[in-house]
Amino acid sequence: MKTIKAAAAVILAAVTAFFACGCSGSSEENGSTLTVMGKKSDMEKSYMSAVFEMYEKETGNKLKIIEFEDSEFEVKASEKFKQGDLPDIFMHFNNADLNRFNVSENFYYLNGESWVGDLTDSAAAYCEDGSGNLLGLPFWESSVSGCYYNKTLLDSLGLKPAATQAEFDVLCGTLAEIGYTPICWPADGCTWMFQFGLDPIFADDPQLLEKLNRNEITYAEIPEVADMISWISEAAKKGWFGQKYSETGWDDISTVMSSGGAVMTFIWDTWFYTDFAGGSYTVDDFALMPVFMGTADEGTYEGGNLNMMMANKNSENLEEALEFLEFCASPENYERAFSGISTVSCFKGQTTNIQSDMVTEAQASISAKERVSTAATRIIGYSAEDVAEAFNSLLRGGTDVSGCVKLMDEKRIEEAKEQGIEGFAE
Repeated sequence: MKTIKAAAAVILAAVTAFFACGCSGSSEENGSTLTVMGKKSDMEKSYMSAVFEMYEKETGNKLKIIEFEDSEFEVKASEKFKQGDLPDIFMHFNNADLNRFNVSENFYYLNGESWVGDLTDSAAAYCEDGSGNLLGLPFWESSVSGCYYNKTLLDSLGLKPAATQAEFDVLCGTLAEIGYTPICWPADGCTWMFQFGLDPIFADDPQLLEKLNRNEITYAEIPEVADMISWISEAAKKGWFGQKYSETGWDDISTVMSSGGAVMTFIWDTWFYTDFAGGSYTVDDFALMPVFMGTADEGTYEGGNLNMMMANKNSENLEEALEFLEFCASPENYERAFSGISTVSCFKGQTTNIQSDMVTEAQASISAKERVSTAATRIIGYSAEDVAEAFNSLLRGGTDVSGCVKLMDEKRIEEAKEQGIEGFAE
């Protein structure tokens, strides 16, 4: 009998412990659990892993990471939202694909949070919607896109960087005349260059962007779009991209730039620390000036595209989600997470990250001429691949400037219709 009573006591204790822990049998009774949804590669960035680990260790709360393969993320995440299965924290870029997720209905505007004042102006601007509401915390690596040029080579030729479109055109013409390729233009599979020219058109005229996104106007009705296309077409004809630009791809840029095969390229600073392998020239030989592409007389820089942590305003855990964002935005925590990471600061108090000398030396120019990434992020239906396809047809002689504009419009509108955007549906 004693044995039976002892066994019963053990079972009773086990059952009691089970229900004390919750039906899952986990140890999560010590704190709340927040769900965080994002792309697999994004969730596994070193600074993300670091802040996740710090949060769990220091608060006793748990994070459940819901990640999808990058190629499947937009579709699978939108399916979850349609099913009403929303996470507490959603990570996404402020781009056209964000329209899939009904921002105003699902996400909490963060305008009044205590950490907002610590965001840099460019980081805050990137995360705002068209009405100026802050959609998310930009906890991410950033960069500055512009025209990176070989200052050592220019100095040796007695030439200077440009400050206006006219000066840039003269610089390219001079370099071509003396046997140098002015610009490394990687037309074989690279698609980002065009957005740098489009950004000023729409960043400087928000109402024009709104009209485009309401399908009240097309690219064909915006003269500056044709101006950019004409500039690129003429640059190619004049040899400013060299003779092999159509065969130059991502893996070739480093070789071209490190060997002096081209003097300039339109790219971003972090590329020099992640993909550039020095040769005859190293990173120390390069400097930064604005991009000139026929749409901004004094040139332009593009601010970084930032992943945002967005809070589900309908979540039962909204208060805890906002506390998590506050934890991430604490200087002590973001300093630890981004220590040694090559990135432009997203926070005014950020000091442990690495910033390139190229960006630091051009800071005054950047402050005056930087625009938030606009074309690729805020034009509904924008696809970098579609735009590149239209331009490649132009540069191969398959169409002319007006035909290139028409192709860009057709693809953009088609994509907007597929997304079911109001104003585009047939």
